[in-house]
Amino acid sequence: MDIRTPKRLPFHRLPVFPVLVAQLIVALVLAAACWHWRGSIGGYSGLCGGLIALLPNVYFAHKAFRFSGARAAQAIVRSFYAGEAGKLVLTAVLFALVFAGVKPLDALALFGVFLLTQLVNWFAPLLMKR
Repeated sequence: MDIRTPKRLPFHRLPVFPVLVAQLIVALVLAAACWHWRGSIGGYSGLCGGLIALLPNVYFAHKAFRFSGARAAQAIVRSFYAGEAGKLVLTAVLFALVFAGVKPLDALALFGVFLLTQLVNWFAPLLMKR
């Protein structure tokens, strides 16, 4: 078997899938809370912040979990580095797009939901089955 051929699992069977679902739930709940307390501008700003945290993590999960097995160790390490680099670039691009294109914007809601959605990663060991 060639190590370049990925043994792909369906996305919903990846070990990181529960973390991504938890991030989505946290982002949606916090965006709804911002909508309730800070109005519609706070709501969509919070949703933008949650998506800025979630989408790069989905990209990282797609890149990082492409390979499996001991023979693919080098490919796994390379895909983790590529996924993390892409995640950082994608986060910066999404922030730039939101700040350039979304007017008016509630920065407190945006950064608050972004940070709280990122905090889900701290609890990832509790959410992962293996």
